[in-house]
Amino acid sequence: MRLDKYLKVSRLIKRRTVANEACDAGRVLVNGKVARASYDVREGDVIEINLGQKPLKVKVVQVNEYAKKEDAAQAYEVIG
Repeated sequence: MRLDKYLKVSRLIKRRTVANEACDAGRVLVNGKVARASYDVREGDVIEINLGQKPLKVKVVQVNEYAKKEDAAQAYEVIG
């Protein structure tokens, strides 16, 4: 699954266009490297999002094409 879509489905970023812009601006890192919106997300990847005051670091637990609001948080694990 594309990185921008994963960020939207997991509700880490609310809109896919915002996720796409964050990737283009270099604010999203995957495994320590700047990633493009087209990056193919896999289980075990570590995603770092630098939006706002506090950076967010998560580990991908599962990749689903769709997720309900209640199930979205199960797609990742916050590392800290």
